[in-house]
Amino acid sequence: MSEFLVHLTPGSPFARSVLATLEEKSAPYRLAPVLPATLRAPQHLGRHPFGRVPVLEHGDFRLYETQAILRYLDRIVPQPALTPADARRAARMDQLMNLNDWYLFQGVANVIAFQRVVGPRLMGRTPDEAAIAAVIPRARVVFDELAALLGAQPYFAGERLTLADLLLAPQLDFMQQTPEWETLTGAHANLREWLQRMSLRPSMVATSWTRVAAACEAANAA
Repeated sequence: MSEFLVHLTPGSPFARSVLATLEEKSAPYRLAPVLPATLRAPQHLGRHPFGRVPVLEHGDFRLYETQAILRYLDRIVPQPALTPADARRAARMDQLMNLNDWYLFQGVANVIAFQRVVGPRLMGRTPDEAAIAAVIPRARVVFDELAALLGAQPYFAGERLTLADLLLAPQLDFMQQTPEWETLTGAHANLREWLQRMSLRPSMVATSWTRVAAACEAANAA
């Protein structure tokens, strides 16, 4: 199997989803670090015209947009399969992946996790409490729906891990690092148990912010 190259910024939950999927597939990959300050630089815009990460390169094939990357990996490295064969479970996986992008990240995690984790850690910023408070009602709706869709299942689309779990876990891991996690999951023990289960998977352990940052430093030094 040829090696995959992942352009990423350490700490990106979307990039972590790609790395965790590669780990689950036992697929060979290398990291190509992208500094936040260079996301709009011509070199990176040549890879991703919207200046974001991750970007995947596989031979002469280049791909951006995380969902597209995850589905490509599941097709090109078919085992273990991370898309259900059952049409309804696959549809549920697709629904949850879109829920992640449009409702959990947009308007919730990109505010709360940024204000609580990314801003202070990378930029020395003080959290904007008013901005956080403003999105809590939306966050409650998102977390209530995630808990309802998970139900008593071990994973979001049923008994087996899917791409939906690998996309959601990095976002919710960020949220777990904020005080709002207690508020949003206090009545949802199933979400807490699911994240604990995901956090123990070798793919998640191997792709923590700390480990990816260290790997990127090593790649830069090489």
